[in-house]
Amino acid sequence: MATNLISLVMQCLTPDMIAKIASALDLDRNVAQKAIAGAIPALLASFADVASTPNGARQLTNTLTQQSGSLESLKNLIGGSGQNSLAETGSNMLSGLFGGGTLDTMAQTIGKFAGIGEGTSKSMLSMLGPVVLGALAQQQRSTGLDASGLVSLLTSQKDQIAAAIPSGLAGQLSAAGLIDRATGGLRSGAEAASAAGRIAEASERTVYQAGQAASTAARSTAVSQWPYWLVAAAVLGGLAWFAFGRSGEDTVAQVSPPTTTPNATGTVGLAPTDLTVGGMNLANQINSSVGSIRTVLPGITDAASAEAALPKLREATAQLNEVRSRATQLSPEGRSTLVKLIVVATPTINQMCDKVLATPGAGDVAKPAIEELRGKLDALARS
Repeated sequence: MATNLISLVMQCLTPDMIAKIASALDLDRNVAQKAIAGAIPALLASFADVASTPNGARQLTNTLTQQSGSLESLKNLIGGSGQNSLAETGSNMLSGLFGGGTLDTMAQTIGKFAGIGEGTSKSMLSMLGPVVLGALAQQQRSTGLDASGLVSLLTSQKDQIAAAIPSGLAGQLSAAGLIDRATGGLRSGAEAASAAGRIAEASERTVYQAGQAASTAARSTAVSQWPYWLVAAAVLGGLAWFAFGRSGEDTVAQVSPPTTTPNATGTVGLAPTDLTVGGMNLANQINSSVGSIRTVLPGITDAASAEAALPKLREATAQLNEVRSRATQLSPEGRSTLVKLIVVATPTINQMCDKVLATPGAGDVAKPAIEELRGKLDALARS
């Protein structure tokens, strides 16, 4: 499976790197981290948009070819004497790829989301742009991708990119017209992330049932005269019910158990993706583990509370490791669904982990457990 681009880029943005960006822009570290968490998927989504046309794909490939320096050298410019040059180069690159108006709108939207000024937000994007492009260039070189391979890579990860957009930012990007620019399916993907994947499951289930009805209609004279708009209405109705009726729940995902759906001809339809292996529902286990992690991490405020939290962090890590070992038995569709669940949860957990690591006394105690936890999450995201 291809390397997850979100994870690839976020690995470059270490706590030290985030601290340098925050210092360079005179921002609180947590505010900078929030802005970065929104900027990375927004940039990748826009690169996917650029690559969706032949001319754009060529332009993006040419830009990546210009990234001759190593990714590490680009990162070292932030906070150093070459920072202004990096920001100017990044601004020119992004304006050339997106257009100046789109870049300004993105800066304004992310700034509003993070509570920072448009100018500061644009400076941040100008610094992050070369880093994201550098990560793409490095991935392209290491895997020997040509222009069409790069397009396929970006296209194949649209769902993961959409899922990584923080829910509070997704609506603002949509209102600004940036999400729909990135991909026709990105809006639904971002909304699925904000509802922790449930709407996407409902969509698959409802579309499948509508497809079964249409298939039956093709084989039956009486049903074949059914108006197609009724099928569309059924799909929209199902999505609306699921989105508005279940939106208040707070879990990573809810995957229905395997069922069979008899249709009018007596045949049996396939069930939604089943993530149960050896009697364990992997989606439910991820819900439990992520919920435990999100409960434990905010309570770590000093060395003593960090020490007390270690058993629970290790238990959650062990549970995630068990999920990963069982995930090898899933179908490709099941593994893809599992990856989406992890991608949704990871940004928030990473923010919590970074906060703990930056806490005097607590960071040193919790660091080994947090690094192990992050390793398991990253491994699951690449399953």
